[in-house]
Amino acid sequence: MKALCISAIASNQGKTILCTALLYHYKKSVRAFKIGPDYIDPQFHEKVCGRESINLDTFMMSQEQVNWMFDKYNDQEMAILEGVMGFYDGMDKGCSAYQVSTFLQIPTLLVLDGSGSYITISAVLKGLKSYKNDNTIKAIVLNKLSSKMHYELIKKQILKDFADEICVLGWIKKDLQSLGSTHLGLDLNEAKKEALETLSKEVLENINLDALEKITTIQREKTQNYPFEKFKKIEKKIAIVKDENFSFLYHDNLVFLQEIFKEVEIINAKEDESISENTHAVFIPGGYIEVDESYKKMSKFKNSLIKHAQDKHVYAECAGLLYLSNKIDDKKMSGILDIDFELKEKRSRLGYYYASNGLKGHAFHYTSALNPPKGVDLLSKNQSDIGSYGAWRDKKVYGTYLHVFFRNNMHILKEYFGI
Repeated sequence: MKALCISAIASNQGKTILCTALLYHYKKSVRAFKIGPDYIDPQFHEKVCGRESINLDTFMMSQEQVNWMFDKYNDQEMAILEGVMGFYDGMDKGCSAYQVSTFLQIPTLLVLDGSGSYITISAVLKGLKSYKNDNTIKAIVLNKLSSKMHYELIKKQILKDFADEICVLGWIKKDLQSLGSTHLGLDLNEAKKEALETLSKEVLENINLDALEKITTIQREKTQNYPFEKFKKIEKKIAIVKDENFSFLYHDNLVFLQEIFKEVEIINAKEDESISENTHAVFIPGGYIEVDESYKKMSKFKNSLIKHAQDKHVYAECAGLLYLSNKIDDKKMSGILDIDFELKEKRSRLGYYYASNGLKGHAFHYTSALNPPKGVDLLSKNQSDIGSYGAWRDKKVYGTYLHVFFRNNMHILKEYFGI
């Protein structure tokens, strides 16, 4: 099998551009993974290679559980893992590219910005290699170089300092045609075939793909143990809202709900589809419902959701929570939960959070509740902190800012989905 982790020393160093180019190049036989909790990069991965991307997160799951997740979805000839921030960033929370690549024993390719430097690049690499002796760093690609001469200068120094320990795979020119950005990821609207093909060719033009494939070959036995609570399929139906507005959905959550419920109905709220009357529970994930370009009237969907929420289960995350409220600024929502929200210029939350109900998850939002009623769960950056309210509940309706995995939190389905 072939597998590769792509990382760097920080964000905005080129790992997403290289990952995009490789996913497009190997699109017929690649499975993408995203280290960490990000739910935008996986959407972009899917758009590039036409196959769902899977999050591997060792803050929200144990190593054994992430190991199982990798094996479950690693069904292609090549697996490409995109790191989060810098290679060692996230170690304090238990989830970094270093930690995930090490316990999965997947070789790492570092993208290093070589602009304005040459010998110092080797020193930086020395620091990265020596910081943790069990790292899986095997190769580098140099980014933002102006010429082949510059590349050869850096390569010569690295080969002198590391001999055969590091494979220098090639370089990426500076000032390439780049894709736009939205929030934490690339712009999905610009991920068109022609643009991706051009980008892939430009990025990979001076990279030795034969050498890359050699370092990606690994030997691995699949995990046999199922490291989660066992479950039985229930004879009930769930509706999952999934469209451009509500798209922040971890793929394994969708798969897991399909495994649990006898029937799963996908609802496109943006197209004003109604929730069926025989639906037992509704799941509304996060997304962009609070911004102008995503907001529009959804009367049939809203009315069916209001009717459903009168005596049935609703579980909503982030944008889903916002849609359950009365309004966001001047935009009317469903009014199912008696809360008003405002959209702020600065982020209200970003990163990993502990919830007072025992959950661990990720939150990222610019909205905050206005004079809110008392919530049911506090979210805090550290377990010792008191935190602030991030979830509200009314009867069988539950809305939270926290994004979590369901597979290792069966009590969520028991308490909030009514299984």
